[in-house]
Amino acid sequence: MAAAQEAHNREAFRQAVVNTLERRLFYIPSFKIYRGVAGLYDYGPPGCAVKSNVLAFWRQHFVLEENMLEVDCPCVTPEIVLKASGHVDKFTDLMVKDEKTGTCYRADHLLKDYCKDKLERDPNLSAERTVEMSHVLAVLDDLSAEELGAKIKEYGITAPDTKNSLSDPYPFNLMFQTSIGPSGLSPGYMRPETAQGIFVNFKDLYYYNGNKLPFAAAQIGQAFRNEISPRQGLLRVREFTLAEIEHFVDPENKSHPKFSEVAKLEFLMFPREDQVSGQQARRIPIGQAVSQGIVNNETLGYFIGRVYLFLTQLGIDKDRLRFRQHLANEMAHYAADCWDAEIESSYGWIECVGIADRSAYDLRAHTDKSGVALVAQEKFLEPKEVEKLVIAPVKKELGLAFKGNQRMVVEALEGMGEKEAMEMKAMLEEKGQAEFHVCTLDKVVTIMKNMLSISKEKKKEHQRVFTPSVIEPSFGIGRIIYCLYEHSFYTRPGRDGEEQLNVFRFPPLIAPIKCTVFPLVQNEQYEEVAKSIARSLTAVGISYKIDITGTSIGKRYARTDELGVPFAITVDSTSSVTVRERDSKQQIRVNVDEVASVVKGVIDGASTWSDVLWKYPTHSS
Repeated sequence: MAAAQEAHNREAFRQAVVNTLERRLFYIPSFKIYRGVAGLYDYGPPGCAVKSNVLAFWRQHFVLEENMLEVDCPCVTPEIVLKASGHVDKFTDLMVKDEKTGTCYRADHLLKDYCKDKLERDPNLSAERTVEMSHVLAVLDDLSAEELGAKIKEYGITAPDTKNSLSDPYPFNLMFQTSIGPSGLSPGYMRPETAQGIFVNFKDLYYYNGNKLPFAAAQIGQAFRNEISPRQGLLRVREFTLAEIEHFVDPENKSHPKFSEVAKLEFLMFPREDQVSGQQARRIPIGQAVSQGIVNNETLGYFIGRVYLFLTQLGIDKDRLRFRQHLANEMAHYAADCWDAEIESSYGWIECVGIADRSAYDLRAHTDKSGVALVAQEKFLEPKEVEKLVIAPVKKELGLAFKGNQRMVVEALEGMGEKEAMEMKAMLEEKGQAEFHVCTLDKVVTIMKNMLSISKEKKKEHQRVFTPSVIEPSFGIGRIIYCLYEHSFYTRPGRDGEEQLNVFRFPPLIAPIKCTVFPLVQNEQYEEVAKSIARSLTAVGISYKIDITGTSIGKRYARTDELGVPFAITVDSTSSVTVRERDSKQQIRVNVDEVASVVKGVIDGASTWSDVLWKYPTHSS
C-alpha cells in the first residue's frame, strides 16, 4: 500500500508540473489543433528562454573554459557515414504489433510497465513472483527478442489500448530515412546523433589545432529518432537537441592537466560492482574513484566532475543526481568505460548525460570505410628503433584478380592491425590463401599467397602514428530541462492560506525572465518611472516583463513566481522602488537610478541576495 501511495503522489506531482508548464506555455504538443503527433513538442516563449540560457551556460562551462572547437554539421547524413558508424545495421529497438489494429509498441517498455505496476500495486503478489519480476527489471536491457517474447506470453501481456494479442518482438531501425537529391539514388538519414559530423571532420580539426593532441570538438544541434511509442513528455521524443563533446586523446596517455581541480568533488556514484551486488549508490570523491580504478582514467573522471558541476549549477538537486557505471552487458565491445549522469524525477532515474570512453572505434571505422587515415602523430626528440609491421601488397597480382576494385583491396590490406595481419600471414603460409573482408566493398574476398607479403622489420622512426581515443560526454538537453522543471517546482499557500500557489525556483542563471517591473497602482508618473527602469534593464542586458495592468500586486507576484522570475521591481514612488526576491519574498528599497545595476549584479553572480539585503534597507509590504 505504501508503494501504491508513493506512486500516486509521484503522478499527482508530475501532473501539477506538466499542467503548469503547458498552461504557462513552457512547452506544448506540436500541431495541437490537428490533435498533435506523439513525440513532437513546441517550446513556447519561457521554454525557449530556459533552453537558450541552458545552452549559453553549456557553451561557457565547456566550450569557452575548455577551449573547445565548436562545429555545426548538417542534420541530413549520407547512408555511407551511418553504415560505417554501425547505425544502419544496429540502431534498433525491439517492437511488437497489435495483431488486429497494427499499432506498434516497444516490447521492453510493455514488459517494464507490467512488472512495475505489479510490484507497486498488487498486494497479492507472491514473494516468488516479486523476486522474479525484480530480476526481470534488473536484466531488461540484456534480454534477447526471444526472451522478451517469452516473458510477454508468460505474463499474458496484451496491447494496452485494445487488449488484443501481440506479435513476436522484432527489430525496428530508429532512424528517419530520406533521399538526397531528386533522383532517389543517394540514400540518407536524419542524424540520430551529432557526433558523426565531428568524427568525419577529425583530420581538418586536428590540422586547425596545430596537429596537437589532446583537443576537444563540440556541437549543439538537432537529432532525430523515430521512437516506436514515444511517451513521458520531453523525456522521449522524436526530435531533440543534443550537445556533444568529442575529446580526442592519445590512447597511451589519458591523464588530464586539470584533473586536480575536480579531484576533491564528492557525489553519488553507482559502480557496476555495487549494482550487481544489490547495494545503493554511495558518495565517492572522483579522485578516489580514478585512483582505485573504479573510473578508467583521469580524462573520463575530469569530465564526470565537470558534468556534475554543470548540472548542479543549473539547479539540479545534488541529492537526486548520480553517476551510474554501465554494466558489462550494456557496454559496447570497444568501449573502455561508460558512465551515465542520471537524474531522479517522478518517472524514476533518467539518463540525461552519457560520458563514455569510446576508445578509437569511431575514427577507425571511418578510416576503414572512407580510405582516409584519421590519425595523429607524435614526433620523437630522438629517433627510436621499433619493430614495425610491413604489409606489402603485390599490386600487379591484385590488379589481375580484382581489376577496378584493386585500390580498395590494397587500402584495406594496408590498413590491417598487427593481430589481423599476423593471423593472415599464418593462414597464407599454412593454406596458401585466406579470406579477407573489405569494408569499402562490403564483401569477403580471397587473398592468395602471391598477392601479399607480411613481415616485421626493425626500423628507426622519427614519429609515432596512431588513432586517437575519444572521450564523449553527450547531453540530452530536453531531458535535463524537464528534470530541472521538476527539481525547481514547489507550491506554497497564498495570502488567504487556502489557495496553493505554484513556484519555479530557477536560479537567476537560467530563469526565462530575470525580473518584472510593476507600477503599484495605475498612475501616469509611476508608469513613466517603470518605463525608465525598463530602458535601464535593456541597456545592461537584463530580460524583463513590464505589467501596468490594474491587477492587485499579490496576483502579479503570483503570476511571475509561476514563471520562475527571481526578482520583482515595484514602483511605489518616483525616487525609489522595492525589489522582491521570489523564494524568500523579502524586499529591499533601492533608488531608481541604482536598481538596474543591483539586479544585474545578483543575476550575473557578482553579488548575492544576502549581500544586497545587508547593503540596502529592507521593506515591509
